[in-house]
Amino acid sequence: MDPNAHALLPNIADLLLDAVFLVDVHGRVVYVNAACERIFGYTPDELIGRSMIDFVAPEDRARTWNEAMQVMAGRPRIGFENRYIRKDGRQVHVMWSARWSPENQLRIGVARDITERKHAQEMQAATYAVSEAAHAATDLGAMYREIHRIVANLVPLAGFAVATCDPKTKQLGFPYQMDLYGNSPIIQEPTTRQYCIEVICSGQPMLLTDAVLATPGGDTSMPAGGAWLVMPLITQNETIGALILKSLPGTTYSDKEKGLLQFVSAQVATAMERKRLSVELLRAARHDELTGLPNRRLFQDRMASALARCKRKQGRIALLYLDIDDFKQVNDSLGHAAGDVLLQEVAQRITHCVREEDTVARLGGDEFVVLLEDVRTADDVMLVADKIRHAIRQPIHVDGFALKTRTSIGTALYPEHGMEAEELLKQADKAMYLDKKFKARTFK
Repeated sequence: MDPNAHALLPNIADLLLDAVFLVDVHGRVVYVNAACERIFGYTPDELIGRSMIDFVAPEDRARTWNEAMQVMAGRPRIGFENRYIRKDGRQVHVMWSARWSPENQLRIGVARDITERKHAQEMQAATYAVSEAAHAATDLGAMYREIHRIVANLVPLAGFAVATCDPKTKQLGFPYQMDLYGNSPIIQEPTTRQYCIEVICSGQPMLLTDAVLATPGGDTSMPAGGAWLVMPLITQNETIGALILKSLPGTTYSDKEKGLLQFVSAQVATAMERKRLSVELLRAARHDELTGLPNRRLFQDRMASALARCKRKQGRIALLYLDIDDFKQVNDSLGHAAGDVLLQEVAQRITHCVREEDTVARLGGDEFVVLLEDVRTADDVMLVADKIRHAIRQPIHVDGFALKTRTSIGTALYPEHGMEAEELLKQADKAMYLDKKFKARTFK
């Protein structure tokens, strides 16, 4: 080779967009071209003499070292990908081509920055992942946890929270908060609420210091420092909330990361809105619109499950079948709106008379049914029935009137009055009408 041409090689290498590295048998850098500063943030002088593996992202070091051993054993490699930590603390994705020079005892590597390409892939993957999370999650809480995991794979997080805005009341809530250790809460809710409202109204992200939102005197395991990024959750029609993301100590969010998170936030907003509507539709299909109680369909499901448990454990359950005495008279004299208020109040009073694990359902009209599980004796059932009668006898104020009403109640126990749901319902319904006839004769 012409000596002059040989002398030009370093200058030519400095014109390359890819970084060129020469690394000795001990893994120390002996030469890099100018492109390394653009890709890694370090000047050549800052890299030469240092161990190459020290700049590799910790989670990639083991496989990178194994790859280096393969190259030094005489197996050239094209297309190996790993991550490095730039001088500014951000990660850079790199694709390598490398071979070993036995005569010079050097590993020759060419590194191409593929961070932009990886970000594009991550955005596409995040879109699919968020959509899948919304589809697969059994409830909104499960979806928030999955979205936290997805976002943490895109950007290292010290904490993550979701703020949601109720579409009817416009009240802001925080249904999910978690740091990287699984601790909660992580934010000062009153302060955070102010900033979230500002972000929701403006539709623009906001970057805040750690001290602004962090919980005072909170868990000391929560990393101090870093920054909070509040991202609006915008659907096609409105802003429905915000994502609140805390960066790791000593780091902040780059413009590229903000752009990526803004893109992901839009997907998250769409998924959340879709899941919320799905949950509402499912609830509407299984709950009574007026009282919010389980409807006949949901009651039948719970009854079937309760019977199955009883048969396995040889337990007992009871049904209470109720209707409101003279309900038609209320509708006729005060109107259906007053009747609706009466039904809502009765539903609440019945619910307050039973345990959380019991089921109160509205079958239709003024008919309610109560499913009591883990019943010990018939006397216990009668105590609940008397408690409900007493609660409903108390005056109910509707449109300035103090209504005094009563309820007729029939009971049925498993297994004494039947082995199947239909048998028990018929028995309880029959007992309710006997109770109504008895009172009609008594109060005539």
